[in-house]
Amino acid sequence: MGVEDRDGVKERARALSATPGSGVGGGRPRVRLDQPRAPRRSLLPEYDPEAFGRLSEKIARFLGTGRFIVWMTVIIVVWIIWNVAAPDHLRFDKYPFIFLTLMLSLQASYAAPLILLAQNRQDDRDRVTREQDRKQNERAIADTEYLTREIAALRLGLGEVATRDWIRSELQDVLKELELRQLVDAESDGEYRRRE
Repeated sequence: MGVEDRDGVKERARALSATPGSGVGGGRPRVRLDQPRAPRRSLLPEYDPEAFGRLSEKIARFLGTGRFIVWMTVIIVVWIIWNVAAPDHLRFDKYPFIFLTLMLSLQASYAAPLILLAQNRQDDRDRVTREQDRKQNERAIADTEYLTREIAALRLGLGEVATRDWIRSELQDVLKELELRQLVDAESDGEYRRRE
């Protein structure tokens, strides 16, 4: 490949990269790696799973209260009394109360998954909290170990530092030595004078 051929290839590459919408695939826009992709369009309806989770937790919380049990009991009692004591043409669920059974089954079939969803969300929160507690405990242990090593280093360093009592005892030893030398010097001076 000659010099002119290489220059021609470089020129074509520059021209391709300079024009938007051109590229190797012909007409395809260049992919930019510094920008996020546009979200894909979906035919399915979008929903916020967090909003649904919060709603399910509210429902599950209500299902676990005494107020729900009282209201459910009142509704069932009124339902049964109405369908037993009301005139025949106003009754909508006669004695075996099949419609009441169906309604209670429907309520239970929705309540169970909602309660499970709320429990799963609570488990996820508990798992995150345990993980944060574990990391915090690890940091506390690391800090304690660091401080323990620092205190041990300080103790070793203080072992080499002169304390007040040690200095006092050393000074007393030096004083005794000086007094002893003075006595020895005085005695030797006395003997020297006697000789003279």
